Amino acid sequence: MSPVPPVIAELSDLDRRLDALVGGPNVRAEVATLLGAHHAAARHRIGSKLANGLGGVEVARLYCQAADEILIALWRFTTETLYPSPAPNEAERLSLIAVGGYGRGVLAPFSDLDLLFLRPWKTTARTETVAAFVLYVLWDLGLKVGSAARAVEECLSLSRTDMVVRTTLLEARYLAGDRLLTEDFLWRFRGMVTNADPRPFIAAKLEERAARHEKVGAVRYRVEPNIKDGKGGLRDLNTLFWIARSLAPNSVLGAAVLDDLLTARERRTFEEAFDFLWRVRAHLHLTAGRAEEKLTFDLQPEVARRMGWRGRGDEPAVERFMRRYFLVARDVGALTRAMSATLEARQQKKTMSLSRLIPGRKRNLGVPGFIEEGGRLSVTGPEVFADDPVKLLRLFVCADQHDLDVHPHAFSAVTRSLGLVTPKLRRNPEATAALLHILAHGARPYRVLTIMNETGLLGRFLPEWGRIVGQTQFNMYHAYTVDEHTLQAIGIINDIARGKLKHDHPNASAIIHLIADPEVLMLAMLLHDVGKGGERGQLEDGAIAARRACERLGVDPRRIELVVWLVRNHLALSDYAQKRDTSDPATIRAFAELVGDPERLRLLQVLTVADIRAVGPGVWNSWKGQLITSLYNATEALFRGEDVQALDPLADHADLVARAAQTGAAVETRQGPGRIESTTQISLAARDRPGLFADLTAALAAAGADVTGARVATTPDGTVLDVFQVQDGADAPYGQNEPRRLTTLVAALEAAARGETPIAPPPMPAATPRRAVFDVRPVVMIDTAASDTATVIEVSGADRPGLLAELSRTLTDLGLSIRSAHVAGYGERAVDSFYVVDRKGRKVFAEQILTEIQTALEAVLERTPAAPAGRRITAARASARDVSDLNRPIRRKAVSTSPEAR
Repeated sequence: MSPVPPVIAELSDLDRRLDALVGGPNVRAEVATLLGAHHAAARHRIGSKLANGLGGVEVARLYCQAADEILIALWRFTTETLYPSPAPNEAERLSLIAVGGYGRGVLAPFSDLDLLFLRPWKTTARTETVAAFVLYVLWDLGLKVGSAARAVEECLSLSRTDMVVRTTLLEARYLAGDRLLTEDFLWRFRGMVTNADPRPFIAAKLEERAARHEKVGAVRYRVEPNIKDGKGGLRDLNTLFWIARSLAPNSVLGAAVLDDLLTARERRTFEEAFDFLWRVRAHLHLTAGRAEEKLTFDLQPEVARRMGWRGRGDEPAVERFMRRYFLVARDVGALTRAMSATLEARQQKKTMSLSRLIPGRKRNLGVPGFIEEGGRLSVTGPEVFADDPVKLLRLFVCADQHDLDVHPHAFSAVTRSLGLVTPKLRRNPEATAALLHILAHGARPYRVLTIMNETGLLGRFLPEWGRIVGQTQFNMYHAYTVDEHTLQAIGIINDIARGKLKHDHPNASAIIHLIADPEVLMLAMLLHDVGKGGERGQLEDGAIAARRACERLGVDPRRIELVVWLVRNHLALSDYAQKRDTSDPATIRAFAELVGDPERLRLLQVLTVADIRAVGPGVWNSWKGQLITSLYNATEALFRGEDVQALDPLADHADLVARAAQTGAAVETRQGPGRIESTTQISLAARDRPGLFADLTAALAAAGADVTGARVATTPDGTVLDVFQVQDGADAPYGQNEPRRLTTLVAALEAAARGETPIAPPPMPAATPRRAVFDVRPVVMIDTAASDTATVIEVSGADRPGLLAELSRTLTDLGLSIRSAHVAGYGERAVDSFYVVDRKGRKVFAEQILTEIQTALEAVLERTPAAPAGRRITAARASARDVSDLNRPIRRKAVSTSPEAR
C-alpha cells in the first residue's frame, strides 16, 4: 500500500505564525510560547461560557476542540515545515490518534491528553524525531500527556488480550497525519471487536469498577466524593460507554446500544447525569487550579457558587448543591444495574454466581412472581408489582429471608414501578409489616435497606425519609450523607444485637436484649435525623416528622409516643455525658428526670452508641464509651432506688495520685490498643492552684497537641485530676509516630503543674483551607442551675490550635477557678464546658460579672486565624451540631458572624 500524499489545506493564521518561527534561535521554546498563548486564550473563552451556564458536556467538547487546534497545528508545523518529507516511504508513514477520554471528544480543564503515535511497523529516525518534538512542546506547555508509539500489528495484538488497551482504542479518534493508515487500522480493530465474545471485556470492566470503588471508598455517599473514580461518578458512566462501544464499535459513542439497553427515561437520566457531572468536574478543576477530582470541603462552596446554587431557608447553597450531586450518583448506580439486567438477559454479561455452572438455574421461592435466578432474587416481570404493589416491599423481605442479593432485573423493575407507591399503599398494614420486619427482625437490615434506598422505594414509601436522601451536613464531623449515616447506624444496632461488637460496646451488647420493643428502637433510629435542616431545629422538626410517619404507618399510639420521645431526645445522653460533670449528683438527677424510666434509658443507650459510631471512622473511641457508660450506670442505679453519691474521680488513679503527692505532679499516658482508638490519653494529678488548667493547656498547645477530649475534676482536699485525649496534627494518637514528642510533653506538663516554667501559648497559625472554609457560629452559654456548687459555662466555636488554652487563661484572668472541665470536638467545632467558682469557692450569680465573663469569652471566639495563602477561599456556614439547651440556661447568646455566602 503506497502512502497517501497529504491534503493541501489553506493555512490558518496560527499556521502562518508558526511557520514564521523557523530559523529562530530557539524554535521549540518559541513554538511553545505561541501555542501556549493561543491555547490560554481559547481556555479563557471556554471558562467564560462555563461561568455563563453552558452545559457540562458542551464545555468538555470545547476544551477538547481547543486541544485539537494546537495539536493539529503543531503536527502540521513539525511534519511539513520543521521536518518535511516530501516523499515519505512506507516505513515513514505516521499518524496521531487521540485515545481514551480525549479520543471520546471530551476533556476537563486539566485533563491528560492520551495520544497514540501509529506507524505501519518498526520505528524510523524521522518518526522518532517527529514524535519527540511534539511531546517536548506539549510538556513545555505544561500539559500532562499519556502517550504510546506502536505499530499497527502491535496495537491489534495487545487489544486482543489487554482489556485496558482495548478500552483506550475503542475511543480512538483521528487527529492528524496519515489518515488512511488510521482508517485501515480502526477498520481492522473494530472488526476484531465485533467478532470477539464481548463477555470477557464486560466482565473485566465491571471488575475494574469494583476495584476502583474499593480503592476510593465503596460507599456512594461519602461527603467528600471523588467525582471521577468514586461510586456513582463519571467513570461509572464511562464504563457503560465502553460496554456499549464493545457491543457496537462502529456506533458513535455506542449510542445505538445505549438506546437499545436503556428505556427512554433512563437514557434521559443518563444524559442529564453525564452533563451534570462534567459541569461539576470543569468547575472543580478551575476552582482548584489543577486536575483535582475529589470534591473536598474547601472546594465545595466555591463550586456551588460558580454553578449558581443559592441557599433556601435554613439550607445553605453548598448543602443543596451536594444533595443534588448525591441524587445524581444514586441515579448512576440505578443505570448501571438496569444495563446489567439487560446484558444478563441477553447473556452478554458473565455473572459472578452459580449460574455459570448451572445455566438457566431458577428456583421458585414460594411467593408468586418471585424466583431465585443465578443465586439472586428476581421477578418474573414488572407485572408482579402492578398486580400487587405490596410486593414492592415483600421483595426485600424475601431477599433478607433467603439471604439473596437483588438481581439487576428485579432492581430495575422496582425503579420502574415507583409510580405504584400511592397514599393507599403507604397506609397498607401489610406494607408496614414488611418494612418493620426488614427493619427490626431482618438478618441484614443495612444491606437490604440500602438496596431499597438505591431503588428509590424507601424514600417514596416513607416521604419523611425521602427528604433526607442525599442530604449532607456541611461540617467535618459527619463522614456520610444523612441517609447513609442512618442506615449504617441501623446496621450497627443489628451487629450489637448479634453479639458482633461485644468488645467495642460491652454495655450496649449486654442490655440490648432487655429492650422490650425492638421495633420502637429501630423505628426511632430510622427516623432520628429526619428533622435535619428543619426550621424549628433538628430535634423538634424530627419529632413532628416521626409522629406523622408513625401515624401513617398505623403504629400503636403508645409506641408512637416512645418513638417521638427518642427522636426528640436522641442527643441527650451524648450531651450530658460529654458536656457535663457526671460525677456531680445534680447532673445524674437532671438526666434521670429527663429519661424517666429504665426502658427509655436502655433504648437511649443503644441508640446513642450506634448514632455516634455511624458518624464516621474514628469518631467513636473508648473515651466516649467510658463517659456514656458511666452516666448510664449512675442513672440506672438511681432508678433502682440507690442514693446518688458524688463519685470519687481519683478512684481509678490511686497510684498516680500517690506519686503526685510525693513529687508535686505526676503524669501517665495510655494509647488504646483497639482498632477504633484514635487518641493518646494523658492523665495528670497535682495540687490545685489558680491558673493550673490554663498552664496545662498552654503546654499542650505549645507541644502541638490537639485536645479532642478532656475531663478535669477537683476533690475537696485540693487534688486535681486532669485527663486529656490528644492527637497530633495528622489526627493520629499523639506520640504514636514520634514517641520522643510524648516523652517531652510529659515532662513539660509535670513542670507546668508544679509552676516551674510558665509557658505562653504559641502564636495562632494561619488557617488551613480545610478549616477556613467553615463559618462556625460561636455560642456562649452560662447556666447557674445545672450544678449545686458551680456555675456552668459552655462555649462552642471554631476549633483551632490553642483555643482551649486561651479560654482557660481568660477564665483565670477573670478570677475564676475551674473546678471541672469537659472538652469535646465535633469536626471543625469545639464545645468546651467549664464548671467555675469565684476566688472564695462560690457560684457566680451577679449579672454584671456574668456579662463580663460572656464578653471576654466572645472576644476569644471571635479571634480568627489569618486566611491561608494561595487561592481565595469561599466560606460557608457550617452545619451546627448546636450546644444543647441542657437544664434551661439563664443566658445564651450567639456571637455575630459574617454573612454566609449564598
